[in-house]
Amino acid sequence: MPLHLHTHIPSLDGITEWLNAEPEVLDQGDSPLLIYFWATSCHVCHATVPKLQAWREKFVPRGLKMVAIHCPRMQSDTNIEKVKEAIAEFGIVEPCGVDNMHKAKKSFENEIWPAFFLFDEDRNLVRRAAGLSGLSMLEPIVEEMLEK
Repeated sequence: MPLHLHTHIPSLDGITEWLNAEPEVLDQGDSPLLIYFWATSCHVCHATVPKLQAWREKFVPRGLKMVAIHCPRMQSDTNIEKVKEAIAEFGIVEPCGVDNMHKAKKSFENEIWPAFFLFDEDRNLVRRAAGLSGLSMLEPIVEEMLEK
């Protein structure tokens, strides 16, 4: 069963390593937070990279916080050097947690790549989406949240 709307943000204690930086935005803040799950072997994840970059340019300066979670789909995805190469290739600059033990995946009740979880400033789940069109479905909601 997927994470229910209005649920407080689950724990990310199972993250084995943080790349780029450790997130400072998981507690209550003053802006919305997007957490997205991806994997190096996920071609749909690769296809969402331009949209994520557009969000970084459009929404991050207006206050949106972003955190990436790399969650392996297969054994080869657990190679940390490949994850680092993919982060550089895809321009992922936000904190990126490595979830090789699938603990964050379980906390978020997530079975899909890519998956997007949008939290409000109190860190309650506003909406979740997945797949190639997931970010497009969330975009008007983020616009509305940032206008407040």
